Amino acid sequence: MTNLSGNQKIGLALGGGVARGWAHIGVLHVLKEAGIEPDIICGTSIGALVGGVYSAGHLDNLESWARGLTKRRMISYLDVITRGSGLFAGKRLEKTLHKFLGEMTIEDLPHSFAAVTAELATGHEIWIQEGSLVDAMRASHALPGVFAPINIDNRWLIDGALVNPVPVSVCRALGARLVIAISLGSDSFGRSSFPERDNPVEIDFNPEEEKGKVTLHGTLNPQRLMMRQLFGTAQKAPGVGTVMLGALNIMMDRLSRSRMAGDPADVLVTPRLGHISLLEFDRASEMIELGADATERALPQIREAMSILS
Repeated sequence: MTNLSGNQKIGLALGGGVARGWAHIGVLHVLKEAGIEPDIICGTSIGALVGGVYSAGHLDNLESWARGLTKRRMISYLDVITRGSGLFAGKRLEKTLHKFLGEMTIEDLPHSFAAVTAELATGHEIWIQEGSLVDAMRASHALPGVFAPINIDNRWLIDGALVNPVPVSVCRALGARLVIAISLGSDSFGRSSFPERDNPVEIDFNPEEEKGKVTLHGTLNPQRLMMRQLFGTAQKAPGVGTVMLGALNIMMDRLSRSRMAGDPADVLVTPRLGHISLLEFDRASEMIELGADATERALPQIREAMSILS
């Protein structure tokens, strides 16, 4: 399988979806095995994270890390802050990304890459196409209320899923002739976007940690109560985390439908992920397989589109 001829480029639009974004790993593996190499990768939120790591040549490292996540290990990466513009500082995840990528810049990548974000002050859609790759990915998944906004070029940037959940339009603008889009929320209507927890993970305060941070040991306190409210309890009534992420799920679904109605992808890949909540990062292996399966099903359509456009 070869790519499009001449200057005709293949664009890959990787959509947002929080934990469901691990499905992108399976998508990328199948495309690579089929000999389909995108010339342009545009990602929103976790789509920017997976797409950026793939572009840098470290997808296998990210996959190994993701498959090794458990509920407790996942929570250990969430450095809670009691003062600031988000629940989590995001420094521990940033450290992991730097371990994979070092100080790599977007200009160092072998093909075009854009991370979609939104400017907090104006709501403008911002495409980061230069500078630190890690900073671009962090800005793209800076979900309001969860992660603090990221300041780049004197602009406070937040999660791109708020403005462009599946960035088909960005691929088009960067010159893609054929756009393959990966949407992660196509079958989530009526499903929970949050995990049901009869036995929630216990998270406590450790006064020995850096001031204002929360870890996995200690005693009952307000920070612990806040975390239990976010990550769920046995109560039937939805907590603030359930409401917040449920609202995000609704918004991404409606906005992606609206935007792609006006600017549809040439091929839309839709892994069936509705039974997996937005925070179940510990189910990476299952999601990777679902992403791969969906892409295998889409390969005949992708090949046909490439044949027509070549």
